Amino acid sequence: MNALLVGAISGMTAVALSAFGAHALEGVLSERAMDTFQTAADYQFYHSLALVFVALLGTNYPDSTKLKWSAGLFAVGIVLFSGSLYLLSLSGIRWLGMITPLGGVSFIIGWLILAFFAARDYSRA
Repeated sequence: MNALLVGAISGMTAVALSAFGAHALEGVLSERAMDTFQTAADYQFYHSLALVFVALLGTNYPDSTKLKWSAGLFAVGIVLFSGSLYLLSLSGIRWLGMITPLGGVSFIIGWLILAFFAARDYSRA
């Protein structure tokens, strides 16, 4: 996976979806659904930046399995967490909320693996 490309496209999409939510969905969705939609955009953007950061670290550590796993888990988290929240807010299908925690766990494990990388593998050259 090209983490920089995925992060850049995901960041662009997060900004576009956030603007879409703020302008096109205001008054269409309930306040709760709007909050859910915005949470999805916020977490997508945070983890898009994390993907870009991990990709930049990867230029100095191209063989790091930890960085690859971290990036992959951030990408999976974006799809599961943010994707399920977008769909939930737009469709009202409540069972989609059961998918969201899987994305949250992916984010948490991605950050944990990045912390292991920082503690064990990262050195300033």
